[in-house]
Amino acid sequence: MSDCRALTILFADVSGSTRLFETRGDVAARRLVGAVLTALGEVAGRHGGRVVKTIGDEIMCTFPAPLNGLLAATDMQRRIRGDAAFAADHLAIRIGLHHGEALVEDGDVFGDAVNTAARMADKSLARRDQIVATASTVEAAGGAAALRVRALGRVHVLGKQAPLEVVDVLWQENLEHVTTVQRVMRAVDAAAPRQLLLRFRSQTFRVGDDAPFSIGRDPTSSLVVETEWVSRHHALIEWKRGHFMLADRSTNGTWLKLGDDDALLVHRDEAHLRRSGTLSLGQAPRPDDVDLVYFQCGE
Repeated sequence: MSDCRALTILFADVSGSTRLFETRGDVAARRLVGAVLTALGEVAGRHGGRVVKTIGDEIMCTFPAPLNGLLAATDMQRRIRGDAAFAADHLAIRIGLHHGEALVEDGDVFGDAVNTAARMADKSLARRDQIVATASTVEAAGGAAALRVRALGRVHVLGKQAPLEVVDVLWQENLEHVTTVQRVMRAVDAAAPRQLLLRFRSQTFRVGDDAPFSIGRDPTSSLVVETEWVSRHHALIEWKRGHFMLADRSTNGTWLKLGDDDALLVHRDEAHLRRSGTLSLGQAPRPDDVDLVYFQCGE
């Protein structure tokens, strides 16, 4: 039986699980990941949520209202961060959520709201220890939520014509004297850093918001990288939608690593460059790789 209703969809993904399987072995790693997912399910239940399913190292939950989902997300982060066993194995979670109309059918949930929530939890947008939500979800929670948020600007979501406003839900700060969600959202400056510092070997580049920065083997590229696995016109970095975006145009792809997160393959697609990290052009990064492109977002 099918039923269409408004739900808050939450995805939580275990960060660090790939390294865990390499260092601890399949059995121990699977047990630890399972323990994280079980803990997340328990937190969801305390906030009126329902675990729809687990997919590998990811859990999908639904909540009847945005406030339930947002408070559950903050408690999930605190639960995992506060567990010494998880911390010892460098396990953390990233969370994405969105509130909207969803189709409930045979215990599963489908539709645009599910796709949007999944995009919020994607590695290219959310980092470990982070909660990313659509701004509409936070606004719908009302002024009773003791939460602080930081605007992340607009992002394009597959299947959506217009970009969505996205926020970072801050859960680690002392919330004793925090104002309401809507007031904080109006006070946050939505402007993202407008300068990107790039370093490749001995070369340093400052990328602004005025012109695209090209990378490739072609001698006309802004950064020329002369290796056989790099395409002539490999990638483009430009200021779009309030952020620096990486657009891969290559044959072999670009591996994007943000902070301590696992490297993400970007191939004929776009990714948001946030804070600091590395780009590996045409091949997966190696510990001794001297051809990494380092980037740092700055004011």
